[in-house]
Amino acid sequence: MLEKTNVKSADKVVVRFSGDSGDGMQLAGNIFTNVSAGVGNQVSTFPDYPAEIRAPQGSLSGVSGFQVSVGKGVHTPGDSCDVLVAMNPAALKQNIRFLKSGGVIVTDIDSFTEADLKKAQYITHDAFTELGITAQTLRVPVTSLTKAALADSGMDNKSMLKCRNIFTLGLICWLFERPLAAAETFIRNKFAKKPAVAEANVKVLNAGYDYGHNIHAGVSTVRIETEDPRPGVYTDINGNTATAWGLIMASEKSGRPLFLGSYPITPATDILHELAKRKDLGVKACQMEDEIAGVCSAIGASFAGNLAVTSTSGPGLALKSEGIGLAVIAELPLVVIDVQRGGPSTGLPTKTEQTDLMQALYGRNGESPVAVVAPASPTDCFTMAFEACRIAIEHMTPVILLSDAFIGNGSSAWRIPEADEFPEIHPNYVPENLRESGWRPYMRDAETLVRYWAMPGTEGLQHRLGGLEKDSETSAISTDPVNHEKMVLLRREKIERIAYDIPHLEVNGNPDADTLLIGWGGTYGHLRTACDELNAAGTPMAHAHFRYINPLPENTGDILRRYKRVVVAELNTGMFADYLQAKFPDVEMHRINKIQGQPFLVREVVDGVLKFIK
Repeated sequence: MLEKTNVKSADKVVVRFSGDSGDGMQLAGNIFTNVSAGVGNQVSTFPDYPAEIRAPQGSLSGVSGFQVSVGKGVHTPGDSCDVLVAMNPAALKQNIRFLKSGGVIVTDIDSFTEADLKKAQYITHDAFTELGITAQTLRVPVTSLTKAALADSGMDNKSMLKCRNIFTLGLICWLFERPLAAAETFIRNKFAKKPAVAEANVKVLNAGYDYGHNIHAGVSTVRIETEDPRPGVYTDINGNTATAWGLIMASEKSGRPLFLGSYPITPATDILHELAKRKDLGVKACQMEDEIAGVCSAIGASFAGNLAVTSTSGPGLALKSEGIGLAVIAELPLVVIDVQRGGPSTGLPTKTEQTDLMQALYGRNGESPVAVVAPASPTDCFTMAFEACRIAIEHMTPVILLSDAFIGNGSSAWRIPEADEFPEIHPNYVPENLRESGWRPYMRDAETLVRYWAMPGTEGLQHRLGGLEKDSETSAISTDPVNHEKMVLLRREKIERIAYDIPHLEVNGNPDADTLLIGWGGTYGHLRTACDELNAAGTPMAHAHFRYINPLPENTGDILRRYKRVVVAELNTGMFADYLQAKFPDVEMHRINKIQGQPFLVREVVDGVLKFIK
């Protein structure tokens, strides 16, 4: 009879899977995340892709990582990990800095040969001593055990080696008491077209789990606490998928067919992939030949009455700028999704930044205002994609949705909403009375200044739109200087009046604080956690997070002026702080900035705030 394994409890734990870019770390991490979300844990992930394409196997530049935090009160993937899975010496060297004191390392000791150590630029033959590792280390012969589990499978050596990640996943599932049934279902669905591969991976998964159980792996298992979730159907979802689904919901709620015209670009391509699967919901997803064709096809679809979307990253947003200007002057609804990455130029394609803010606000010729919104988390991508569509359609304007690589690739546990939880979207169609009294294309609602949307093909609503300025009354082409100024001011005022149609800014944290921590977009989890930690440590702190950038919520100025000290944290050189400073020159903005292609660490934000307070 086996000795009973010790079991510890924890509110949350962080696991970092790391290995070669071909070792399947992203898949192992995704399965672990999916299984954890399925048992009621909150989850937050950070896929850390290598920037190089096909870096040499076993090299430092080819290391791929996937960090996930699971449990209660989870808002970030964690600054450091409780368990580090390192499949080879390069992964160990690149990721040991992320391990907590007292953490556990799991390695495939079969991959620590002299040749492997040389590839990873070790000087000695003992990686653990050279790195000064004192942490508890499980040196598991993963390769040998995987081959043994599949000895009678008929698979060749290369195919068996591809299953090593799943053996390690099985061991980690044992360590954290994850149910294997959910992981098995995920694997069978993943390899549904290759049942032999699916069953081989299921066998290896169980072998890894049994290995930990049979030897107790030298460590205690950990029971992760769960919260009582709101009743409903939950799934693990990444930000790009949530964005695609939010667009579909908006199409259903507006009654307008969804069209996406896009060119593939990291890290936004998954939105195109997901929508291309949704022909069953009437979605039209077209891969265009370049970024300009992507935005122009969407503009044509908008003119034809579609909910029109184009998706890209920073370099593509630059190319789309003239097209966006056309949609501004034509006053057509258009959603432009920018999943931000490190720049300039090609920059850091797989890394995250918030450096496209000024481009989104001002990066077009002429006076060319657009609405700008930003999701705060992977699951919030659904809500803000829906909101971008609602604003675009109801206010007849282009809307730029500023996501980023961190939340676009990262995932969280998401409760699938009911259809009645989101409002109907009401297109501003030409009213019947104007059809009879002489409608013109640039006639607009007196209260919102939104022009009416005429569906081509509707009898009596024949019209032309274009890039030349139009007369505000007759809608004919006009070069009159007074009329041009009037139209410029009308277009700007129309965007400003959207502020009456968005939620007020909310403040969380200590109501008696005199310091306000501000952020926008995908930094939400790190800033909220920093605020919680500061309050817990006795430093009164409040936190406000912006999801609506242009226009700002109506109460923004009132909130900023309440505080003695305002600190703005963002992943750029201070663009949002500059924007707020220009809007509210009487409020001094303190700044915490990071431009390393990596998300904030919570401790970086905490230390930054304390520096200003002291």
